[in-house]
Amino acid sequence: MRIMGLDVGSKTVGVAISDPLGFTAQGLEIIPIDEAKGEFGLDRLTELVDQYKVDKFVVGLPKNMNNTSGPRVEASQAYGDLLAERYKLPVDYQDERLTTVAAERMLIEQADISRGKRKKVIDKLAAQLILQNYLDRTF
Repeated sequence: MRIMGLDVGSKTVGVAISDPLGFTAQGLEIIPIDEAKGEFGLDRLTELVDQYKVDKFVVGLPKNMNNTSGPRVEASQAYGDLLAERYKLPVDYQDERLTTVAAERMLIEQADISRGKRKKVIDKLAAQLILQNYLDRTF
């Protein structure tokens, strides 16, 4: 079973995929989107869904630190609804609080790369962490 993890923002979607057994997550890429214009990167996402034979999606929920939901949670859930409607696959949600912070810390401490380069990979790594947290919790 292949699960695709997504870190949904207003300008990009970070994409990760599980191994076929559902043990590990690997970051794939960042898909540019424009939420304001209704452009959600679904053409590229469809290519990845077909290539990896995805069975399920996990979308990160960016809850507030006090566990309340804000506009970004609603936007992520709307993206999940869009996925469920288009692909007819199940969509689960994973709390992603501090995932981007953890991803940035990992890149600073372990990769020692510049801020500009971090910006180009942070959403992909965040998607990987979202998916890995889900896999660890579920399997």
